[in-house]
Amino acid sequence: MNSNTPTLVILAAGIGSRYGGLKQLDTFSPEGDTIMDFSIYDALQAGFGKFVFIIRKNIEDEFREVFNKKLAGKAEVDYVFQELENVPEAYINPKRKKPWGTGHALLMAKDVVKENFAIINADDFYGREAFLTMAKALKETDKESYNFCTMAYLLKNTISDNGYVSRGECQVNSEGFLTDVTERLHIENTSSGIIRKDDDGNMIPIAGETIVSMNFWGFTPKCFEFGTQLFETFLEENKDNLKAEFFIPSVVNEILNSGIATVKVLKSDAKWFGVTYKEDKKIAQDVISKLKAANIYPSNLWSDE
Repeated sequence: MNSNTPTLVILAAGIGSRYGGLKQLDTFSPEGDTIMDFSIYDALQAGFGKFVFIIRKNIEDEFREVFNKKLAGKAEVDYVFQELENVPEAYINPKRKKPWGTGHALLMAKDVVKENFAIINADDFYGREAFLTMAKALKETDKESYNFCTMAYLLKNTISDNGYVSRGECQVNSEGFLTDVTERLHIENTSSGIIRKDDDGNMIPIAGETIVSMNFWGFTPKCFEFGTQLFETFLEENKDNLKAEFFIPSVVNEILNSGIATVKVLKSDAKWFGVTYKEDKKIAQDVISKLKAANIYPSNLWSDE
């Protein structure tokens, strides 16, 4: 693989407690497509040359069975594992049930990702334009630099009608660079508008035009320098908190605070869809059916014809 060819890292270790099952491998078309299939297909068209799946060890066989076959001869494939015990021994807590969050997952890729890369959620549909824009930015970035980027969406284009979602609220300066990102863990659409939960548990309005992150980040390998030290500090502060999670925006804010790195905000007007809740599945199936009917995607993504 050319050293200028970007890698796509896919966050697929989640448990899917709100969805009620392993949504990463759930299928949404008669052809058996997962939502990831569309991201991988779009990324291949955009020029990504390697795919790294961050998963749990107990779903490795299923992933290899599905994606090794689809990507054979098309791209390099690697798997890394996010497990509760993938932390320094002093912080292993047998009472903890969930992984440590997306920031922890990101760090699992540091030994296999040596080139510029994007990272995405497995269960979100981002749109081809977003991958084309991201690939171009990564190819033009020196991998020894601290020049990072993020794909931003309008909040109103990224919410579920079936319950609350988490989004990273972005602050952007006049030059188009990120200055701050705040993880909002509870945003929901109501008949009177979009609202979010504040730090005191009160529900307050949030504008539909708010720029949000959908966990589609573009990094050089230098990002791992920030994350490793920050995660150890986080573990020390939260070792007795069984539900504390270390999010990618925490790493990004450390990057911003360092003064040596920048995060360029790339924009997408695409309407997101994804599956946070079981009720979201029918909507996703309908959208995928329409995309194929409009020939935006072939009926069979992985046909060799």
